[in-house]
Formats: sequence, structure tokens, C-alpha cells
Amino acid sequence: MRVPIRHIAGNLVWSTHGSVWAIYRLHPGPDSRGRREETAQGTYVPAAVRDEQLAKVTHLVRSLSGAPRLFGLCAQVDPGEIALRMIEGIEPTGPAADGGVHPWVENIEATLDLLDGQEMHHRTLWLAIPLHTDAAGGQVSASLGAVWADIASQLGMRAAPVTRRQVTAYREQASRVEAALTGATAFRPARPAEIVWMVQHALHRGLPEPLLTEAEASELYGGHVRAGVLRSPSYADLGQVRLQEGGIDPDLDELKASGRKAWWRQHTGSPLGRRWLQAELDAGVGYQAHLTLAECPPAVSQDAADLFAQLETLDFPVDYTIDLTLVPAEKARDQVRRKKNELIDQADQYDARPTGMPASLTDAARDLGELDARLSRTSVEVEVQSVTGLTVWGPTAAICDARARALAALLAGADYRAVRPAGLQESLFTLGLPGTARPGLLREFTQHQVSEDWALGGAFTTAEVGDPNGMFLGIDLDCGTTRPVMINVADAPKQDASASMGIVGDLGAGKSVLQKLIAEAVWARGGCAICIDRTPVREWATFARTAAASRCQIIDAARAEVSIDPLRMFDGPEGRHYALSYLTLQLGISPMSTSGEVLHHAVEQAAAGEQPSMHRVLEVLEEMAGQAAGKRQDAAATLAGLIRVVATNPLAAMVFDPTLPPVRLDASSTSDMIVITTTGLKLPPKAAFANPEVLHQQPLEALIGRAVLYLIAAIARQTAFEDPDRFTAVVLDELYWLTSSAEGTALVHEILHDGRKHGAGLLGASHDSRELGPDRGLMAYRALARTADHERARRGLEFLGLDPGDDELVRLVTTGLSPVGRSGREGEFLLTCPRQNTGRIKVSIPRIGRITTSITTTPGRRPSTAPREAPAGETPGARRPKEHV
Repeated sequence: MRVPIRHIAGNLVWSTHGSVWAIYRLHPGPDSRGRREETAQGTYVPAAVRDEQLAKVTHLVRSLSGAPRLFGLCAQVDPGEIALRMIEGIEPTGPAADGGVHPWVENIEATLDLLDGQEMHHRTLWLAIPLHTDAAGGQVSASLGAVWADIASQLGMRAAPVTRRQVTAYREQASRVEAALTGATAFRPARPAEIVWMVQHALHRGLPEPLLTEAEASELYGGHVRAGVLRSPSYADLGQVRLQEGGIDPDLDELKASGRKAWWRQHTGSPLGRRWLQAELDAGVGYQAHLTLAECPPAVSQDAADLFAQLETLDFPVDYTIDLTLVPAEKARDQVRRKKNELIDQADQYDARPTGMPASLTDAARDLGELDARLSRTSVEVEVQSVTGLTVWGPTAAICDARARALAALLAGADYRAVRPAGLQESLFTLGLPGTARPGLLREFTQHQVSEDWALGGAFTTAEVGDPNGMFLGIDLDCGTTRPVMINVADAPKQDASASMGIVGDLGAGKSVLQKLIAEAVWARGGCAICIDRTPVREWATFARTAAASRCQIIDAARAEVSIDPLRMFDGPEGRHYALSYLTLQLGISPMSTSGEVLHHAVEQAAAGEQPSMHRVLEVLEEMAGQAAGKRQDAAATLAGLIRVVATNPLAAMVFDPTLPPVRLDASSTSDMIVITTTGLKLPPKAAFANPEVLHQQPLEALIGRAVLYLIAAIARQTAFEDPDRFTAVVLDELYWLTSSAEGTALVHEILHDGRKHGAGLLGASHDSRELGPDRGLMAYRALARTADHERARRGLEFLGLDPGDDELVRLVTTGLSPVGRSGREGEFLLTCPRQNTGRIKVSIPRIGRITTSITTTPGRRPSTAPREAPAGETPGARRPKEHV
């Protein structure tokens, strides 16, 4: 095969056909500094965003001129790339303290086992624009140089060089093109290695191909101007391939060599039926089938016009190449007028026939009239004359042929007719190479559309869900092939975004499983997770004992095994503040009253002693009751009596019992997962908080539960905000239990508002988006699971930023996500990430024993036993690596 490239200088390509092209990558990934250049688009976008994107693409098409070419190539993804993205941003660390496998290494190995052998790819878009220099004779010189290069190679002579002046002229022309593209879409100039990769990808279809990620970081293949001329490395090795249209079936090849009967006597298929291209390289033999659009529907609704987005639903990758010819409105109108005159002549001829004029002429006249009217609407309108090539491939001819038929059937369902022309397979293959001229035989497949209609096809848009790196969460269900989904909540503060996540869904829809996977990934990657568990079965405590056996701490608020005495946990003003706030809340007194002043004095005196504690506050009040006089004596006696009533209750023992070991809050050196179980604690009803009289009449257990919840919130807040350099996730399952109280709402409010600054985020889950609290709009990560109730489903869609009035989306949420009783469909969510990309995913539980044994809560599937948590004085395992924020 003849390589179509003579020289590459930056993103400029001098082709063997006499043309010079500027090649750009659309929707690029991170730049050299690791920053992303745009917001990724998800599969589901609001109507307003879709209209804005359509306007941008239409503007882009109108700003171009000549004959640009768009390439939509599916780059292979190796499981090793996913592993590298999973460890990105994590500091190196040694093995686990017990000599076993590091917990995050276990996650990576489980991901590699899951993805091994899967066909994975991601869509990349490339725009090639032919350049025409303004210098006199420049284009003629370039054409003559290309002709001479062709002849010289056959004669063994040196081709005519490209001078520095020509390189400068074409770079200036490319800069004007870039100025026209700015604002329409995100782009960057393609690198020389990426341009070479485009050729390698076309040749290796159906075979293991060079990875695009390697080309993105490569400095090879680029030419440089030396001694006044452009010098480039040789690209001849790219052409070491044998292309044969129709291929040669191995059985038929053996039949021909043996001289036996011809193929038609062996009842084998005709060679004309083998409409594929066989590519033989050193790496093996691959098979490609090339189709082209032969007919497009005259009219299609906006919702169903996204032709190229529908290609992603197939269970195999599809490349597309679109050769565009952009005709200005005035010139296009002249062509429309000539076609109208031809129709009039045909109508006159049909009038003389007894059968009359066919209905197709009337339809054609109507279409031409509409096209003429739309071209006349604005002078900047252009007619897009496009030739679209579609490519599928496979390791065998049978797989390749089956995929081509499936693609044609998909397009036929949308009223597009795609043909696989025999004899033009190599021509369509050539169309997909950068720097080639369009073969003249493909002109008959030209489709005519105005810019807006063509933009509706979605050729310039890509869809992805999740973050660029982080934990492997699951698989993108909007993609037919395997496309991994990753999220990295700890990285959000680095990108100036919130790390908080809200999860909404019905009972059993997978909310807690998703929370547990993220929490496990946070601690395994070097962060910390603080979980408040209110479930009677203490599911989070069970999970922590297995998933983080040597690095967890369980605090049972009802069993009083450890102390949460604020004067023992916190030093200095913080301890006095939390103690006074707890007591005023517990006793229902005003801080500015006489009782409040006496209580303040008692707390200050107790905190100043050698062994400060809440029990010491009670002793100070009893001493004041025996020594003071007047109102202070009465207030001290009353307060001491009330506190003694509370202190004797078992639910308050972990606050007032001085013999219990205090909770360890230095999570960075002792525990990576802290679980606070609140089973046994009761709260006043939500209606009681609006009426102080009703609140004071609540049972003692409810008032104690309310005050203890305040201390639990203080523990969570203090631990989360302790070390800004270490990410901390505060996990609140069944969030309605917290947001129904003022103290719980205050905790949610503070983490959502101040968590980003302190490297912390909230992972909240509930059955209704309203139960996530009034500040739920600050959550950057949002997930919606199955919600059978239509009203709740609409509120969930609104929480994601989608249209709650879209009946199709409501149907998806109510019946299409994790249908009850459908095995294998568990864990389906609509996921939105900080880049505002929403897609449908399936969460995957890694095949790691310490995770799978306790992550689910389905009755009958929970384990009967679990490892006990480390006692308060037990030395935990080694420190995890830190992920700096």
C-alpha cells in the first residue's frame, strides 16, 4: 500500500496527492498540564443544552469552507490503561502491614480480571481541513512537487523539498482556520504521532492495534525545518501491508492452488459476495467491511436524527469518515434552480403520457422548494454535500460480514439506506486515511443537506460518563461495547468542585451498595471514610469489619463501649464549645439565662482541671449548689439534678461515664473507616421541632437521642475537617433520618458548604431527592436508581438536571432501571458527575472476598458472621497511602 503522507510538520500534513491538510483533534483529553479543555457531554442532556450544542455545531459547519473531512475513529482501550488511570494521583506505598496484597492493588487486579478479553474502545474525533496558500503559484508548486515525488520514488531520485517559506505560509493559513474554529468546539492541533496512529488504526482493524495513549505522549514522526527545507522521517514502513478486496478465503485459496474444481462447482459462495477488505500485516490478517450512506430520509424528527449517536448502541465499534463539500448559499440556490427547471421539463414530458406524472416528482418539487426557502433565510447558510463512509471489522471474515449486516439493519430502521458496494471497498478504505483525495467513484453517494439538518446527525459530538480517572465503578450501559466508568470523588476539590454525592432510589435499588463501594475505594486509595449507620442490622459496621478489618473503628452509640465525652475528645476551646452546646441542647435551657451562665461557669471550671470530663461538670455543679447562694445556688442544684437524670440513662453513658476509653479521632494514624452506629437512639418527630412546647414534652430517650446526635455530628465534622491534605468522605445512609432534625440538617449543611475547602465530601442516600436536604443542589455527583413512584421519579430527574416532564425518561426510571426480578440487572443508575455528563451505568462489585461477603443487604444473602472490630486499645494496621487534595 502506498502511504499518502510525504511530510508531517506539527499538525500539517503534505500528502502524496498534492494537497496540504491541517488536522485537529476535537474534544481533546487533558493537555500537557493535566487540565481538561471542556465539559464532557453525557448521553442524556436537557433540551436547552442540546439546542445550544446544535447551534455550536451549525456555527462550526458554516465557519468552514472548501472540503473538510471528519473522522470518527474508535480507539482500542487496553485493560492496562484502566489500571494506570486507577493509580493516577496516588502516592507510592509499600505492601500491607501483614505482608498481604495492598487493598487498592486488589481492586486493580479485580478490575483487570473483569476487563480481560473485553472489546473496549473510546470514540475520538478528528477534523482535517485542506489548506490553500495565498502565495502566487503556491498551489501549483505543491501539486507539481507531489507529482514529482511520485515519479522520483520510482526512479530512485530525491523528491522536491518543501521550503521554509511554504511551511510558514501554510502555518499562517492554519492559524486563520483555528481562529474560525474558536468558540464552536474544543479542539487542539493533532500531534505527528497521532496522525500516524490514524493510519495505523485503519490498517490494524480486526487486529491488536497501537494504543492512542502511547501516541498522545510520543514525540516521534514529526518533521523539522533544517537548512531551509522540511525534513521528515520515512513513513514507508506504514505501507507494509497487503490489501485485497473481497479477500481470499483460505479454503478457496487451497482449492485454487490444488487445481481442483472451480468454486461454483463446490457449492461455495461467489467471490462477489465477499464484500470486505482483507488486510494482511506482520501482526496477522484482519477483515474490514466498508459501507456508505446511499439514501437519507427527506425529513426526520430532532429526537431521532442523532444517527452517529445511535452507532454507539451496537455491540461492536464503528468508524465513520465524512467527506464534506460546503457550498455557499447563493451557489447552492443556483443549483436548486437548475434542478427545478429539470423537474419542469420532466413534468411536461410526463403530461404527454397516459399514466400521467408520478408522485415522486411532486415530492421532489416540494423538497426543492423547502431547500430553496431555507437557503434564502440567511446569507451565511451553506449546503452540506457529504459522502459518509462507515467501517466495521472483525478477526474473521464471518464476524466482519455479520457486523456489516447488523449495521445496515440498524440504519434501515432509522430510514437510512447503507450499501456495501462491491469493487469500492478499497476506495472507501482510502477515504478514511488522512491526507487522501476523495476517489471520484464515490461521488454518486453524495447527500445534500443544509447545515442545521446535517448537524442534527451528531457527528461532532461524543458522549461519556464519569471522571477521567479514579475508581472503577461499572460499565456504561449506553454503549454497546464494554466501556468502563470511573469516578474520583477525592479529585473533585482539586478541580474546584464539590466532592459530595446524592443517591436517590427505591428500597433495594442499590443505594447502599454504591455508597459502600465508594467508601471502600476512598480508604483503599489513602483517604478516610466516616459512616453514620442507623440500620438495626448494623450493616455498615459489618461491612467495615470485613472490608477494612485492621483499619476500622466501630462506635456504638447505644452500647457505650467508648466515650464521646467532648471534654475528653477535644482540647481547648473546641471541647468547651461542644460540651456547653451539648448540655444546653440536652437540658433545653437558654445560654443567656441564669442557668446558662451557671452551666458555662461549670464547664469552664471542669475543663481547666487535670482530668476534664462531663462527669466533672456534674461534680462542679454539685459543689456550686452547696457553696453558692441565691439564684446561682438554685440554678446549680436544678442543673445538677437534671444532668444526673440524664447521666443515669444507659443511652447517655458514653457521654458521662469517665471509665470508658475515649474515641480516637486521629484517623490519619489509627483508622481509615470509622462507623458510628445509632441503633437504639430515638429522635423527636419532625413536627416537634417546629413547636418548643411539644419538643419539651417528648420522652427522655428522644431528647437524649437528639443531644447525642449533636455530638455524633461534631465527631464527624471534626474528623472530616481535621486534615485538609487527606480526603474524607462522610457517609450518611438513609439521610432522611438526619435531615428530619435540626442537628442533622446542620451537619449536612456544613459539609456541603465547607467540605471542599477541607478536602471532604458527603455521600448521602435517601428514597426521595427532597430528603437530601435543602442544600442538595450543592452535590456535584448525583445518582438516580429505580424509583417506581412517578412523582418521586420526576423529582429525581430534576435533581439530575434532566427534564422531569420527559415521559421517556420517567419510563426509564420507573421501569427500565434494575427491573425487579430480573437477575443480572441489579445496580443500574443514572449518574451525573461534576462535568455535567449524565449517563446510564451498571455498578460492578469487585470480586474481592472481603467486599463481596458483606456488601449486600438482601435477606438471605447476608453473611452470618463477620470479623470483630479492633478494640479501643488494639494497634491497627499500617497507614494507607495518602491522596493529597
